[in-house]
Amino acid sequence: HYKYILYIVIKQLIQIYNILIALYKEMREMPWKFESDRPIYAQILEQIKERIIVGEYPPGSRLPSVRELATEAAVNPNTMQRAMAELEREGYVVTNRTTGRTVTDNVGVIMESKKSTAIELTHKYIEKMEQLGFSKEQIVKIIEEGK
Repeated sequence: HYKYILYIVIKQLIQIYNILIALYKEMREMPWKFESDRPIYAQILEQIKERIIVGEYPPGSRLPSVRELATEAAVNPNTMQRAMAELEREGYVVTNRTTGRTVTDNVGVIMESKKSTAIELTHKYIEKMEQLGFSKEQIVKIIEEGK
C-alpha cells in the first residue's frame, strides 16, 4: 500500500518537474522581432541591451553562446557575433575565456543606459503629445492624473 502511494507521489513529482523544465525553456526563449528597415545586428544589439536594462539578463549573469542566441533568433551566427562584439565594446558584456560571455558587473553602465533610455522615451512621449496639441503643462497634468 505504501509502495503504491510512493509510486503515485514520485510520478506526480516527475510530471511537475517536466512542467517546470518546459516553463523554464519557454521563459528563456526570447521573442525576437526584426524590422526590415534597419540592419538585423543593430536590432539584436538593441534587444539584448533592453534585456540587460530590465534585468532579464542580470549583472554578472552568463549569456547563452553566440550559436544558441543565433539559433533562437533565427539569424546567421556572424550577425549575432557582430552584435555581441558591439555589446562588449560598449561595456555591456564581458568575455572570459573560461566562463564565456557575461553581463557586466558594472551596475553604473546599466543604470546610465536605463536613464538614457528613459530620457529618450520621455522626449518621444512629449513630442507626440505636443503633436496632439497639448502644452507641457497639460502633459504634466495628464501624467500626474494617471498615477
